[in-house]
Amino acid sequence: MPRNPERRTQLADAGLAVLAEAGARGLTHRAVDAAAGLPAGTASNYFRTRDALLGALGERIFERLTPDPTVLEPLSQREPTIDLVVDYVHYIVERLLGRPELSLALMELRLEAARRPDLHEILSRTLRQGFDADVSFHVNAGLPGGAEEIRLLHFAIDGLVLDQLTPGTGHPYDVAATTERLVRRLVRAD
Repeated sequence: MPRNPERRTQLADAGLAVLAEAGARGLTHRAVDAAAGLPAGTASNYFRTRDALLGALGERIFERLTPDPTVLEPLSQREPTIDLVVDYVHYIVERLLGRPELSLALMELRLEAARRPDLHEILSRTLRQGFDADVSFHVNAGLPGGAEEIRLLHFAIDGLVLDQLTPGTGHPYDVAATTERLVRRLVRAD
């Protein structure tokens, strides 16, 4: 495999743009090459198979959604209460909805993984690592709740983001207020 990490990142970002715009069916090595402005065959040199390309896109989504340390730092100075959990989850929702192309690309990947066993394995590993990192962060910060609450929040926030980015319930609602209600109902503040 070629070892140019900048080119690999460029291809992954182009692949995410194609995936978000054209869906999984529109994602081909050639489409990624074209979106990246690179010669035909470049993407296939970096990602030999479609599953390898799709798996790399999953990893890149999480890299691009990495929280900004300058936002996290003042939050980390606060008392670990349910109010702080609410603010952390607000920031997660803000990042997910602020980069809709990444959230849509992840949804596409998850649907595609349901039909492709090799991608299922790759993407499951990436999602497990993200979940485990979320739990570790939560526990290490001394926040109320634990792994089960984080799992429930993942389910709830995934649904909220899906509703915001796709045809939803058809009834307007305040995303911030809904996010706060979800956190307060799902996380024990013992």
